[in-house]
Amino acid sequence: MVDAHVHFWDPGNFHYDWLGASTPLNRPFLMSDYSAASAGLGVEKIIFVECNCLPSENVREADWVARLDERIAGSVAFADLTDSIGLGATLDRLQRLSTVRGIRHNIQGQAAGFCLQTAFVAGVREVGRRGLTFDVCVTHDQLDDVVRLARRCPDTRLVLDHCGKPAIRSVLLEPWQTHIAELAGCENVWCKISGLLTEADATYWREEELLPYAEHVVHCFGTARVLYGSDWPVLTLAGRYVDWLGFTRTLTAGWGAADRRLFYHDNATHFYGLE
Repeated sequence: MVDAHVHFWDPGNFHYDWLGASTPLNRPFLMSDYSAASAGLGVEKIIFVECNCLPSENVREADWVARLDERIAGSVAFADLTDSIGLGATLDRLQRLSTVRGIRHNIQGQAAGFCLQTAFVAGVREVGRRGLTFDVCVTHDQLDDVVRLARRCPDTRLVLDHCGKPAIRSVLLEPWQTHIAELAGCENVWCKISGLLTEADATYWREEELLPYAEHVVHCFGTARVLYGSDWPVLTLAGRYVDWLGFTRTLTAGWGAADRRLFYHDNATHFYGLE
């Protein structure tokens, strides 16, 4: 199994402005913690995804992660795509690290139109030109912009994190459903089935609440363009690693062995170039 969405952070070595003092996430989450959480579950490779440390620490974060454990087969690093002057040099530095496979610059939390500004679009295109991928982190109300971004960057491979963070707690399907279908119509876009536990009621989520969202993603993207990701340790706010894996086992129970292998292993291997 390839876990295509894992975070490691250490507040003693990096600065994370988003980590509030009262959150249970405000402590180091390292490989030893992940190994304990996923013990015996068959994870053989990991994709690390940047953790929103200070932008000035992005290269150091990527270098730190590259040396953590041999199971980290690839990483998605932060680069400021609005920095049209410095982006090339930043990408040069990141690509000297053999584990860097992709880039992420969070769109979540930004104003409408943020990812459609000229510099950002040009940055996503440059990421693709260099053979890197781009992780798209947004909330459901930003997906219309992401559809337009994907259409403007057809030569860059994009992967939507966490199914586009649907409004599960509010039991809203539209317009999320429509936008997912539109994104799936872009052949350069893939989707991670991840992060749904924390979009539901973290204290009392149920599989039947999550299934309509995950099933719609699979219906639209097919089994060849969906990736398994845990979103550990963020998922610990709502459950254990085995709880999330159990949900995906329910989702894939009726699939054939070949489709399950695509989802749990081959798609991430192909998308991030781990072959």
